[in-house]
Amino acid sequence: MKWLGLAGFLVVVFAIAGVGAMFTPGQWYETLAKPEWNPPNWIFGPVWTVLYVMIAVAGWLVWQREGVGVAMGLYAAQLVCNAAWSWLFFGRHAIGLALIDIVVLLVLIIATIAVFWPVSRVAAGLLVPYALWVGFATTLNATIWRLN
Repeated sequence: MKWLGLAGFLVVVFAIAGVGAMFTPGQWYETLAKPEWNPPNWIFGPVWTVLYVMIAVAGWLVWQREGVGVAMGLYAAQLVCNAAWSWLFFGRHAIGLALIDIVVLLVLIIATIAVFWPVSRVAAGLLVPYALWVGFATTLNATIWRLN
């Protein structure tokens, strides 16, 4: 029965990923000035797939514990910010607003790691690569904003 919970987390996290995937790089993104260290577009799919599995497992591990309302609230908030970024950046072409969103996202991820740590160090550790990738993405977003 507990595996049903994991399946539920995977469905929710990948549904949120699906919302973000509705807004993809296109002609507009290709015309933007980007730094030379901008990764090729093909790398984002595999990286995000692995990260989304880790995010789902982390949430599931904490969700099984008692008294985790604040932790799960932060977890949900970062998922919302995650989905909003693609809409702001690729959908609305609002690079500055996307930058604000991704900074908030990074803060929420770090806060989620902090509140997950006492509950499940494994769950907190699973979110560290996510925080590092979003930190990189924040730098990339800021650089694209500055260049354009």
